[in-house]
Amino acid sequence: MTETPPRAPLPPFSYDEAIQKVRMAENAWNTRDPVKVAQAYTIDTRWRNRSEFPMGRAEVQDFLTRKWAKETGYRLIKEIWAHDRNRIAVRFCYEWHNDHGQWFRAHGNENWEFDDLGYMAVRHASINDVPITDEDRLFHWPEGTARPDHHPGLTELGL
Repeated sequence: MTETPPRAPLPPFSYDEAIQKVRMAENAWNTRDPVKVAQAYTIDTRWRNRSEFPMGRAEVQDFLTRKWAKETGYRLIKEIWAHDRNRIAVRFCYEWHNDHGQWFRAHGNENWEFDDLGYMAVRHASINDVPITDEDRLFHWPEGTARPDHHPGLTELGL
């Protein structure tokens, strides 16, 4: 049996460590790489994402593959809301467009719970999509890359 390496930072999280964990998640999701992103979750992770309930890393990877096939032009910003020991609450927005070119801004909240090795064991996400025009877009950096450090976050953008 292979030992699972720790995924720092580890709980219990300080405020700065929780912020680091949020940015690490944001950067990973912005790659749109389902294999890479799924590795941040426990092998038996439990999710609620809108009306889907993936169970386990393999189902998460399948879910993300379907998600990013549909949500093109995907760019995400996450911001910490609160944290306590092994839990972090975040709010987020992401922009994406469908195959007809209609842009959307998704607004959501996530509640995360981590195991002792720093892997996310539970993820609850509530998300709402709002249609926007191309002119209303606020997330302008190359798709598939991390948000640049100089790009404003949600609070600075008024979201």
